[in-house]
Amino acid sequence: MTASPGGGRAGATPPAPPHGTRESAPAGRRASVTGTRGAVAACFLLPALVLLGALVVYPIGYSVHRSFFDRSGGGFAGFANYVEIFTDDTILTAVRNNAIWVVVAPTVATALGLIFAVLTERVRWGTAFKLLVFMPMAISMLAAGIIFRLVYEQDPDRGVANAVMVGVHDTFAESAAFPKARPLPVHPLRAAGGGAFVTEEPVRAGTPALLPLVGVAPAGMPDDARPAKAAVPGDGTVTGTAWLDFTRGGGGRPNVVDGREPGLKGIRIEAVKDGRVVATATAGADGTFTLPASADGALLRLPAGNFREPYNGVDWLGPALVTPAIIGSYVWMWAGFAMVLIAAGLASLPRELLEAARVDGANEWQVFRRVTVPLLAPVLAVVLVTLMINVLKIFDLVFIIAPGSVQDDANVLALQLYRSSFGTDAHPGVGSAIAVLLLLLVIPVMYLNIRRIRKETRR
Repeated sequence: MTASPGGGRAGATPPAPPHGTRESAPAGRRASVTGTRGAVAACFLLPALVLLGALVVYPIGYSVHRSFFDRSGGGFAGFANYVEIFTDDTILTAVRNNAIWVVVAPTVATALGLIFAVLTERVRWGTAFKLLVFMPMAISMLAAGIIFRLVYEQDPDRGVANAVMVGVHDTFAESAAFPKARPLPVHPLRAAGGGAFVTEEPVRAGTPALLPLVGVAPAGMPDDARPAKAAVPGDGTVTGTAWLDFTRGGGGRPNVVDGREPGLKGIRIEAVKDGRVVATATAGADGTFTLPASADGALLRLPAGNFREPYNGVDWLGPALVTPAIIGSYVWMWAGFAMVLIAAGLASLPRELLEAARVDGANEWQVFRRVTVPLLAPVLAVVLVTLMINVLKIFDLVFIIAPGSVQDDANVLALQLYRSSFGTDAHPGVGSAIAVLLLLLVIPVMYLNIRRIRKETRR
């Protein structure tokens, strides 16, 4: 075995250097570099941390603190403000409505988004349809609220929803010819119950019957109505005239046919004997009508169908339907958001699994329910949780769409927070308590979302 030039034996392991020599310097440099990088990272994060503290942490802390004080902020109220949240009827309505929003709105929007995403994959114009469905997302909540306030107008001439409802209704049900028409006390007609009118005395063949009415606005008369004419006595038949017994500009005599008064064109007349209808007729443009000889000795009845109020649609913004109506406007806006996210997840699905299911004999509904939906479960969870957090803070649509008279019926927590915190009768303590309640409601949803994200990351 040869010796090394330094006097050591060749191949021998050199002794470890003593502690503190320059071999340990790289570790020190690494620590120094790590510390420098940490300082640089902290400098970059500091502005964001300051903003986070000023805009998020401090307001949360102040709201929690303020929620334990009275209206003026000078006296400690303990949990009295929280007790008021669950005892005040208006705030309880807001809590119930928020529960309806959280359950219904995200579920419906996600379901529609899923349906749209799946169906648009099978049509050539799917991209154009997606664009149309997603376009409402470009509209602010304020603008959407104004749009749907007009859509839900009660007047069918202004509100689109009721215009459609009235159109569909009038397609299948004949509208009343003369709503609100009625006889005067001096007329030979009396109320027959149920909105109908009947003659005081039986009619006779050869003696024209008179059926005068009032209460019809000139604008409500048929466009082709002509001046009323006295009926010509018939040979064995019952004739008569139904007309508007009102002369524009004054003049005229009651129960006398005047050529300046219009005939009630289209009004229906029934001849009734012993409670049974024996003949019917419809007045012409000049109000005249003719009944067969079987009507001789009968009472003439004007059925209630001539006078019922016209169908004016649904009271969308009434106490019963205002919350579902506003939820409908929210779904109109956010179904496109759900559709786009679900369509992105759908595009990444392994197509071989879908084709394998079809080869195994599954029909399209089975493929959708047992393959597509389970594979899309993570995406559906993201959409659902995002929309749940969003609806917990809903304010704009409710504030704008709901009329003042039903705003208490449509109330939600975010709107009640605004109403309790501002205005002449504001109670900042209750407003702060509502803000804390909203935070507590959001935290579990956020926790589930973060947990799901971490679980997905570990995969």
